[in-house]
Amino acid sequence: MRIEPDLSRRHFVTSAAKSFLGVSALGALPGLSRAAGAGASPLKQVATAKRVIYLYMDGGMSHLDTFDPKTDAAVMGPTKRLDTPVDDLKLSDNLPLLRRHAEKLAVIQSMTSTQGAHKQGNYYMHTSYEIRSSIRHPAMGAWLLKFNGRNNPTLPGNAVIGNLSAHPGSGFFEASLSPIIIRDPEGGLQNSAMARGMTEERFNFHRDLAAKLDAPFVEKYNQKNVRAYTDMYDDAVKLMRSKDLAAFDLSAEPEAIKESYGKNSFGQGCLLARRLLEHGVSFVEVNMGGWDTHNSNFVNVPEKAGILDAALSTLLGDLERRGLLDDTLVVLATEFGRTPEINTNEGRDHHPQAFSCLLAGGGIKGGTLYGKTDERGAKILENPVTVTDFNATIGYALGLPLDQVLYSPSMRPFTVADKGKPVVELFG
Repeated sequence: MRIEPDLSRRHFVTSAAKSFLGVSALGALPGLSRAAGAGASPLKQVATAKRVIYLYMDGGMSHLDTFDPKTDAAVMGPTKRLDTPVDDLKLSDNLPLLRRHAEKLAVIQSMTSTQGAHKQGNYYMHTSYEIRSSIRHPAMGAWLLKFNGRNNPTLPGNAVIGNLSAHPGSGFFEASLSPIIIRDPEGGLQNSAMARGMTEERFNFHRDLAAKLDAPFVEKYNQKNVRAYTDMYDDAVKLMRSKDLAAFDLSAEPEAIKESYGKNSFGQGCLLARRLLEHGVSFVEVNMGGWDTHNSNFVNVPEKAGILDAALSTLLGDLERRGLLDDTLVVLATEFGRTPEINTNEGRDHHPQAFSCLLAGGGIKGGTLYGKTDERGAKILENPVTVTDFNATIGYALGLPLDQVLYSPSMRPFTVADKGKPVVELFG
């Protein structure tokens, strides 16, 4: 089989670019994405948020054991309800710390999805589009950078902390809009310093030599995809030399702060997210797996919820003390909920028909309970919110033009949240 030279070269340079910093950039290399309607003036609301911390509960978080507890013991098992300072807003007893922040929260109890499998539901929540073999859609962080650009030219504008390997990244947008992936929040940005024995002079020599060797190829294949690799190298060098590399170093934080977030990957990821936002990163996702509780729901959910409770409650208080909460949108999302029925393994199964998500800060009206499920948490009774509506609400808070169409390389039209409509009632 004959391998086309541009494809084999592309594979080589991709590998080299990935190893350059020892981190990965998600998302396919760019095709063409163009705005529809030259001269058009798409609807664009005034932004209430400048940045986002997006907390993703991978596996399908049980709404009944977190944000939508019921009174029926047959449904709830050992999980109990807690009152909060907001009369109508009840939390489960798995979230005792978060009850103190109820007046900051907007809990949407009427989420619904068309996707009942993990991979499909995860992708749909991140992109507003169903999985297609012929295209990869951008996630919200890439849309934000596409429209608004970076706040800090030496740092990536988009980051994912954790091990969510299925993240769609920048989709069909430019590779420069892909999130930087940080597997271990306490490990800093790996391989971002020069190797021992490497001087600035030697580094520049090798870089200039590589550029000379690449020049004939770049000249022959002067395409956007090829130029993107050069941009990746340039960005990597800027990052290596940036004073803002300190943002990735959690050792600068007081031990008491690290303890309050939780000495675990998710808690420290939330702390790192706050630091990155302070240095101009616009969109940071922190993910936590383990919510797929087909077995031992009442053992596993309290453990996971305890980690979430400490990290999220500390994050909200930390952002507020630093004057960042008013223009930072905190999002908590998952692909679907869990069944009211408790199965023979003391677990709950997939339930996309009704589940809960949460918003706070960034212009959101706190102390809000939106939507309602029935007495078992099985069906939505009031104000259903689709996944695309939820993502449109995030886009609305960021001031993104929700109706502006951009085209994929195959010239198919796409918008930030497909046909979703923002839930404007959540804004105060």
